[in-house]
Amino acid sequence: MYRLLGADRQVHLSSIQGSFGGNGRMKIYGRLDCASAMRAVAAGSTYQKHRVFFADEATAIAAGYRPCGKCMKEKYDLWRGKHPKGDPSRSGAE
Repeated sequence: MYRLLGADRQVHLSSIQGSFGGNGRMKIYGRLDCASAMRAVAAGSTYQKHRVFFADEATAIAAGYRPCGKCMKEKYDLWRGKHPKGDPSRSGAE
């Protein structure tokens, strides 16, 4: 069973692996093959402690997460345009 974060920000068990990963502390989601996330995991940092997974992108967004500025640059740029600096919804902004 896989542990996926739902739109309600609660962990739900699933027989299907998530298609997006994220950082629960920074409220960022991205692709499972994101180079930035993979480096953080490989470094053995506390990143693993905050790692979350989502069934799909819509769930990540509904849970209040923003796109990664590295592996999802186009979506991040769109998000950034809608959330100017100083906007409280811009948590975890790069």
